[in-house]
Amino acid sequence: MRDPQAERARRLLCALQNRIRADLRHARGMHRVAAVAAEDTIYAVDRVSERSILRWLAEHWPRTWPVELVMEGLAPGTTFPRGTPVAATRHRLILDPIDGTRMLMHDKRSAWSLAGLAPQRGPRTTLEDIFVAAMTELPTTKAGWGDQLSAVRGRGLAATRIDLRSGRRVKFQPRPSRARRLEHGFASFAKFFPEGKGRLAGWEEELWRGLAAPEGGNGRAVFDDQYISSGGQLYELIAGHDRFVADLRPLVFAQLRMKSALTCHPYDLCTALVAREAGCIIESPDGGPLAVTLDLTTPVAWVGYANAALRRRIRPALRGLLRRAVSEPARRSSRGR
Repeated sequence: MRDPQAERARRLLCALQNRIRADLRHARGMHRVAAVAAEDTIYAVDRVSERSILRWLAEHWPRTWPVELVMEGLAPGTTFPRGTPVAATRHRLILDPIDGTRMLMHDKRSAWSLAGLAPQRGPRTTLEDIFVAAMTELPTTKAGWGDQLSAVRGRGLAATRIDLRSGRRVKFQPRPSRARRLEHGFASFAKFFPEGKGRLAGWEEELWRGLAAPEGGNGRAVFDDQYISSGGQLYELIAGHDRFVADLRPLVFAQLRMKSALTCHPYDLCTALVAREAGCIIESPDGGPLAVTLDLTTPVAWVGYANAALRRRIRPALRGLLRRAVSEPARRSSRGR
């Protein structure tokens, strides 16, 4: 897309998420399980957002920009305009209408609506190809304001705070933390569910202690915050609340030979571009790009740093820890034979 078209696409994604947010605030019976899919459990609230998306696309998405839709609840190969062959689409639009469903259903904490647009490259399309992305807060019922962040690659972050009563919009500039150390700040490993939690917690404790040791610390003054939403975790980095996040669940599940849907997927991380445009660093645990196919089932391990100084400090220790942690079970298995 040329720059004016990319900017139009950014605005369209924001408008789509505004519709999702508005429809959800009037929804009822959100707790009911609607279906169980390979990638996740589908709740009634997810069906509400699905209907919102399909109606909105029919009303507003340019028919000259045919897209393939990648989203839970839709059949593979779903396109817009409906019936367009996948091979004839120009873009792939990956969506997580509600990231953080369980928290929103119980009115505990905001969820996020996530969307990323990439050029259509068939099975070779990856997270790194996304060039327009938007994330919109889906607040709890008592909230008065909601945030919306979006970006076009290379053009910085657009951030708006919306009064949910009047619709008034106020621009603001979130700033990731500039801290160079983790002590007395928030940093965490994602470990939301019992599966693999003990091993993840052990890795986390080892990393904090190793990073604190050269300065005579013990790693105890690092605060944990389990935001059960990858979009929410990205927001906390962007807003300056968190300094580091690691989601290593796919590594642990592979090590334990477990097949679990309770992990991060490409649609959960489709707004990594927004965090990067804000100044954060989002990458794979080994420091490489997130070259993961834009699909519904591939597990994604990732880490996020609020700034380059934190990456320089944490990345070598994390890579060393993972080399030891991943190789140790293999050595034990070899000795057992």
